[in-house]
Amino acid sequence: MSSPHLRSYEDRAQKHTNPAARALLNIMAKKKTNLSVSVDVTRKRDFLAIVDAVGSYVCLIKTHIDILEDFDPSVIDELQALSKKHEFLIFEDRKFADIGNTVTLQYSSGVYKIASWAHITNAHAVPGPSIVTGLASVGLPLERGLILLAEMSSKGALTTGAYTEDAVRMARARRDFVIGFIAQHRMEGFGARETDNVGDEDFLILSPGVGLDAKGDAMGQQYRTPAEVVTDCGCDVIIVGRGIFGTGHDIDVGEVQRQAQRYKAAGWEAYERRLSR
Repeated sequence: MSSPHLRSYEDRAQKHTNPAARALLNIMAKKKTNLSVSVDVTRKRDFLAIVDAVGSYVCLIKTHIDILEDFDPSVIDELQALSKKHEFLIFEDRKFADIGNTVTLQYSSGVYKIASWAHITNAHAVPGPSIVTGLASVGLPLERGLILLAEMSSKGALTTGAYTEDAVRMARARRDFVIGFIAQHRMEGFGARETDNVGDEDFLILSPGVGLDAKGDAMGQQYRTPAEVVTDCGCDVIIVGRGIFGTGHDIDVGEVQRQAQRYKAAGWEAYERRLSR
């Protein structure tokens, strides 16, 4: 069987058992986009304006819902309405990192009730398999998917070597719920033992740190182009934030849409080039 990243999104969707993974791949194929916009702003007005502006260009909107200073439940209602209007999934970048019982409550309850609206969320592998068990107990009945952090795009990140191998092994043990990774490269077969069956593995790789104009920032973020991420490294979804909406204050809708279209085109071109190899 060929490596999954050399097959089309449509073909891969047919083979995934997790509903969130299937839905994401089908949206990517239908809308011809592998772009996710990370809407990291602190005001509800700016947040919803950016989501509406980029919605038709993306497969996935990535949120950090807890940074909104004026959050109220209507934000979720409006976000879900925009998800239906523009046909994208919602990825809450929560990065859970606690024991199973605690993350179960964080995911299902509290102010944000993340599992009720986020199709996909993510977690660190640091607590071990119990974190997946806890999140799955909430997410699987709701047809949600989980992304594990295997690699990060910031300079000096500790998500390397044995940590990455263990994260992939955790995912391999729960492929019903863990649909992929935040990573910089393909992960199929990574850290596999002789007894592991990896022949049909297909993990979605969501890659942050993508830029067409900048190579880094003052906070240690490192950027790669869509071609480097998708064509060369085989990643599936490019995650872009400030490169599309700048500071996020009082946005120029036309400029935000122009940049979203620019990244959408670059990401899709890189995907088509990958398939033609």
